[in-house]
Amino acid sequence: MIVDLPPRSSAPVDRRAVSPVIGVILMVAITVILAAVIAAFVIDLGGSVGQESQAGVSISVDEGSERITVEVTSMGNADHVNLTSNAEGTNWPDVETTELQVGDVVTLTAADDHVEESGSISAVAVITSSDTETMVQSERWDFS
Repeated sequence: MIVDLPPRSSAPVDRRAVSPVIGVILMVAITVILAAVIAAFVIDLGGSVGQESQAGVSISVDEGSERITVEVTSMGNADHVNLTSNAEGTNWPDVETTELQVGDVVTLTAADDHVEESGSISAVAVITSSDTETMVQSERWDFS
């Protein structure tokens, strides 16, 4: 069986295609953009790891009766609250001033030798799992 094919045209064929160089440039550009998007996503995830601890603490200083009262009102994302002081010679029982929870009230008085004549007291919220400590409240006193 013999098949007749149509004669071939001698006119040039107009073939438009992307050159290999342009194709490689486009693939590299797409890869760079994709890498930038993934990197931005990963960096944003890491930013939420280092959050500060939060807690609600009320500190009142009554200079007339030489008394400092600390009350923990909310925990926020903290596990507990510790009290610290910059006054030298402050003799706070560790049981009263560490790992305070919501509803705990600590009263410190100069008469009981718990506080010096002047200084400052700070409440520090603590997240145990990440060892994060943030000062959430501070008050100065002067009983002299």
